[in-house]
Amino acid sequence: MRLKFIEPLMPTLVERPPEGDAWIHEVKFDGYRSQIIIDDAEVRILTRRGLDWTAKYRDLAEAAKGLNVRSAIIDGEIIVLNDAGVSDFGELRKAITGRQHDLYFVAFDLLYLNGHDLRDMPLIDRREILQAMIPAGQHIQFSEALPGTGDAVFHLVDRAGLEGMVSKRKDSKYRSGPSTSWLKAKCFTTDEYDLLGVEREAGKPAFALMAERGTGRYVGSAFITLNREMREQLWQRVQEAPGSPPKGMKRPATQWVKPGLIGRVKHLRGEEDLRHASLQDFWDEP
Repeated sequence: MRLKFIEPLMPTLVERPPEGDAWIHEVKFDGYRSQIIIDDAEVRILTRRGLDWTAKYRDLAEAAKGLNVRSAIIDGEIIVLNDAGVSDFGELRKAITGRQHDLYFVAFDLLYLNGHDLRDMPLIDRREILQAMIPAGQHIQFSEALPGTGDAVFHLVDRAGLEGMVSKRKDSKYRSGPSTSWLKAKCFTTDEYDLLGVEREAGKPAFALMAERGTGRYVGSAFITLNREMREQLWQRVQEAPGSPPKGMKRPATQWVKPGLIGRVKHLRGEEDLRHASLQDFWDEP
């Protein structure tokens, strides 16, 4: 009987990683969550939502055929590494269409093996079996747990410029959907964006609407956390140079500003659009 896609377990986002010996900690990779399904000679690679992308990952599918198993379902992430050895989401999309040899599959869980459903086994045992079946130095790699406490690992991950980390209960079973058995803590980074306008409504927090520099692509809003003096300067600057909304954008509560205002925004690392973002500073483009 042909193996079927298993909906992935999704970690819960937390501000800080958990403490204690009940957890393992891994790097959170910036790629596409994927599932390798091996059925004898057939290999399929499915997306997080179960779409068959085997044709897009030809080299990884061939690599999976070299694993010494009859059947398996492996949970992991497809990534590309940049020159600094860090997973790079932007480069990943380019590699899928033109640089197959740069793709890696980082395996972090094993759900099924040779006729046995492993989801009721403790995570630590599933990972031990998974590690033993993946040879070193290949394009399918095992996601190693990082030694140290949750806070120590988070500090190292942040310093290394990585997206974040995932902490997993050693004794947890694999259950599809949102789960608190896996917790992800993401690092923050700071970038510069074009400031399109300010959204102000009575009784609600004020937000700055931001766009990617050079392209004008709207990337989301940032909570305005400036001190009182700087907030007043921002309101004055927006009122002095009113602008028009970008094409297709309708936000009645927004005061748009002419191009040329830059904002420095703190936001979660590794997201295509702004998440948990706050405006830290602003200035006129020189």
